[in-house]
Amino acid sequence: MRIVFLVNSIEGEETFYATTSLALAALARGHAVFYATPGDFVLRPDGRLMVHAIGLGAARPRKAETFVAALRGDATERHVLDIADVQVLFLRNDPSEDAGPRPWATQAGILFGRLAAERGAIVVNDPDGLARAQNKLYLQGFPETVRPTTLITKHIQEIRAFVDAHPEGVILKPLQGSGGKNVFKVSSSHETNLNQIFEAVSEAGYVIAQEYLPAAIEGDVRLFLMNGRPLMRGDTYAAVRRVPAEGDLRSNMHANGRPVEAVVTAEMLVVAEQMRPKLVQDGMFLVGLDVVGDRLVEVNVFTPGALPEIAELTSVDFSEDIVIALEQKHEIRRTNGGALTNRELATL
Repeated sequence: MRIVFLVNSIEGEETFYATTSLALAALARGHAVFYATPGDFVLRPDGRLMVHAIGLGAARPRKAETFVAALRGDATERHVLDIADVQVLFLRNDPSEDAGPRPWATQAGILFGRLAAERGAIVVNDPDGLARAQNKLYLQGFPETVRPTTLITKHIQEIRAFVDAHPEGVILKPLQGSGGKNVFKVSSSHETNLNQIFEAVSEAGYVIAQEYLPAAIEGDVRLFLMNGRPLMRGDTYAAVRRVPAEGDLRSNMHANGRPVEAVVTAEMLVVAEQMRPKLVQDGMFLVGLDVVGDRLVEVNVFTPGALPEIAELTSVDFSEDIVIALEQKHEIRRTNGGALTNRELATL
């Protein structure tokens, strides 16, 4: 198969990214791997959708360090691919990273992903589903029993009233954001710096206020779902507990969170099962759930990470399982023609 990974930028790719693990697994299984960025699509007058992409030619690195060095180096080969000749377009760009510096790029994966699906490529996650999940408001579409009590507003008075109603405290964070940036805990509506916190969080738009879950002091569990179900091999789940750094409430790896082995509980599996119908309906092939106790605090559908950390902790490289699932989807499409929509195929 030809697999194109859409990322924010080539120079921004890192050895510890899940995309790197997925690309290495695809190369190891004999597939042709290409990388493209939001500005690389071309819709020609004849209706052909092209993408300018880079590949490594015949090189098949086995280590992340070698792969990323080659990807950034001068030995890459530049291609102009017809999407009709691409089997999989894997949307791995994070729109929140582009919201400030180049807002035009935030929609590129979704817009051109739709066109790619119309031209026969398998596009994951499904672009129509991603369009509904471009910010944390997506979480509100899932059952109330699986998520914390949440307020979304740009009015400080609403925030103060919400804090007063939750004596354990409240987490404030941007509606559009990732990586743990501008995440704060507020314990009282009378905190002297509440106005400053609100200004920092609301600078980019709406603010999410969530009830603080005391169990979060031990971190959260990132649990991967594939095709709507927990990703596992044998008895091992694709999951990792992310423990906050000392003095920090954020468990994100970008915020110095520490990965440790996770115990996937029955309560977490109940959360996952309650999430499944909507994830399948939206064509979400690969999703990372962030769970605290029996509550879902975030659902990551664009660039869920931690696959390398999970591989190190469990000795299971789930990237291979993900690539095998894509192979199966390609075979289903090949044998069934156009009988299945991209959304159906994404989670089949």
